[in-house]
Amino acid sequence: MNQVAKMAGVSEMTVSRVLRNVGSASPATRARVETAVRQTGYVHNRLAGSLATARSGLVGVILPSMANSVFSEVMGGINSTLARSGLQAVVGVTDYDQTTEEALVRSMLSWKPEALIVTGLEHTNEARRMLDAAAIRVIEMMDIDHPPIDIAIGLSHRAAGSETGRYLFERGYRRFGYVGDDLRKDTRARSRREGLTEFLRAVGLPPAVEIAEAEPSSLHLGKRALARLLARHPEVDVVVFSNDDMAAGGLFYCMEHSIDVPGQLGLFGFNGLEIGQAFPKPLSTIRTNRQKMGALAMEQLMISAARPNEPTVIDTGFELVPGATA
Repeated sequence: MNQVAKMAGVSEMTVSRVLRNVGSASPATRARVETAVRQTGYVHNRLAGSLATARSGLVGVILPSMANSVFSEVMGGINSTLARSGLQAVVGVTDYDQTTEEALVRSMLSWKPEALIVTGLEHTNEARRMLDAAAIRVIEMMDIDHPPIDIAIGLSHRAAGSETGRYLFERGYRRFGYVGDDLRKDTRARSRREGLTEFLRAVGLPPAVEIAEAEPSSLHLGKRALARLLARHPEVDVVVFSNDDMAAGGLFYCMEHSIDVPGQLGLFGFNGLEIGQAFPKPLSTIRTNRQKMGALAMEQLMISAARPNEPTVIDTGFELVPGATA
């Protein structure tokens, strides 16, 4: 706070008032304080009145969605180990928005948590500064394609995309399509598409023709986007979807329009959701170890409360499920 005050040219009391939004401060003063806060990565400590050794007993968990069963399963893995840790989870949801994640990181750090569990390895610059500076364990789940801040637990999405391409190529498919959700926000789906593109280039095939809608994934979006793709590119013989929800919607579209799957068109998903395997023709997909990721995150926190000198990467891998749609 002293550093922020000096940078903003105000007193520490003024900094405190601006951060707590009490008392009066001119717009110019408030702007200087907020700029200094951003530049230093300072996080207001709501427990500052407590003893320096006080523990909150909280673990912050930041997820992109709770509507998507994938993240419910991750949370289930966290809860399976949480009881043994003596800690309590506090959950925030970003809706795949990195600015929202930044605000949640700042808010959760202000309550002095024992650790933070976040989703993915890509954050705003400010969020990364706060996570880097935090004297707690930081676990980034579901992705290991880039160096982590502290601990990364998950899979290589780029490798999953490449493996998808390899499997489909070996099955004889040559005219690829891709149907996705908002790839600007869903960075892991974007990595899988990049892995697929790299494989296709390596075997001399053009990139997949694609429809990527700027909205959250859903069954209805999968149906609608596949219809648009096939209207533009009827020559496509296989379509890779960003996830099983979208692929299930595509399968429903094919059923409604008497398109033989996989005879006329192959369909491939991602996640290995139970519902996708319950269809009369189970989805061809990649299954991820979601509950294991959550459980391992809590186990790592129980092993050590201090960051090691070097980051840790734990690869939970993935399994290609042949299914019956490609």
